[in-house]
Amino acid sequence: MTGYYAFMLIATALVLMMTVPALALFYGGMSRSKSVLNMIMMSFISAAIVGILYVAVGWSMGFGGDGTFFAKPFELFWLDGVTTDTYIGVMFQMTFAIITAALISGAVADRMKFSAWMLFVPIWSIIVYFPMAHMVFSCTDDSLICGRIGAQDYAGGTAVHINAGVAALVLAIFLGKRVGWPRDKMRPHNLTLTMLGAGMLWLGWYGFNVGSIVFADGVYSDEQFLSETGRTFANTTLATMAAILGWLLVERLLHGKVTSLGAASGVVAGLVAITPACGAVDIEGAVAIGAIAGAVCAWAVGLKFKFGLDDSLDVVGVHLVGGIVGTVLIGVFSTSEGAGGIDGLLYGGGLGSLGDQVLGVLVAVTYSGVLTTVIALAIKFTLGLRIDEDAEVGGIDLAEHGESAYDLHSGSISGGATGVLAAHTSPLAKEEV
Repeated sequence: MTGYYAFMLIATALVLMMTVPALALFYGGMSRSKSVLNMIMMSFISAAIVGILYVAVGWSMGFGGDGTFFAKPFELFWLDGVTTDTYIGVMFQMTFAIITAALISGAVADRMKFSAWMLFVPIWSIIVYFPMAHMVFSCTDDSLICGRIGAQDYAGGTAVHINAGVAALVLAIFLGKRVGWPRDKMRPHNLTLTMLGAGMLWLGWYGFNVGSIVFADGVYSDEQFLSETGRTFANTTLATMAAILGWLLVERLLHGKVTSLGAASGVVAGLVAITPACGAVDIEGAVAIGAIAGAVCAWAVGLKFKFGLDDSLDVVGVHLVGGIVGTVLIGVFSTSEGAGGIDGLLYGGGLGSLGDQVLGVLVAVTYSGVLTTVIALAIKFTLGLRIDEDAEVGGIDLAEHGESAYDLHSGSISGGATGVLAAHTSPLAKEEV
């Protein structure tokens, strides 16, 4: 067991790294220079707020007992009664809660009040994420998605990516379009940072997926441990590689060029899609899921222009679409040798598993969509969601934080810090503007 705890400590640190600094750099580089610090701050403040909140009530709501939507919020309040050897598991699940909230921030770049974001994050975590985590990760007989429906989700396709993607869609709708969008292309200001962030996300994702190791009986042998970690590690790697190729192929066909932003986006699309499936499929299935997700997400990010949805950094096109693709395709590619022990459609299992996966997706979309809408409306008509137009045009960094990421004229702007924020046009969509 000592080796397992050491492994989980490393996995937990890797997942925390996915938010700060990896996601902050990834989103930051995709932003305009006048918005960089605000974007990075959204990731940092999400870690601070959600981390403390998770220890207070999040663990209890997720794992404090049976329940269809959530467990008992105060049974394990502030980890009361939780033994210290369980703290590693608490911290691991805490990092999932943190990155889920932080992912949403990419859709609201340039225009959401920082105070509104600080209010949205804790309310959304309590009402939406913590219950969703219980439905998926606690996997008791009563928990809705894993238990009652029986949908497989190894590491968070529904609870993390679909959940965050739907919330991003709702917030983008209520915030409205950025000033000048889509007339102004609002290209990424520093793709080097984005590529660096994508590489760090890929590294951190091994903690995310491999650290979510699942044993139905709660115990394991060395052989079981090696088999399951080997499967999830290989599937995570190969799906990501295939997604890069799938994204770049579509990019080449549609626009005649392959881009660094496309490669970075392909990395994330593949990681998102394999997250729910990494323990359920074999390596052939992982490659297929990755390639399909890369291609579909590459096509999907351009749809925001057709629908007039200003999803600044393509959270909907990558996380919502990629999460749906990966979760649904479990019903096609899963094998009985995997963690769930279920054969999918291509392995003779019929339509049963596919139906369960689709139903799990519909529950996640509906739950997150309805409750996020209620939260967004409440904040919009009280505190307000959006900064004023002058502040947005001048730059949210200066307006909200009194700082500039790049002090090009020494002494002309106070508080010259380093950072990077938000306003992204995907490589597939920029020619459609």
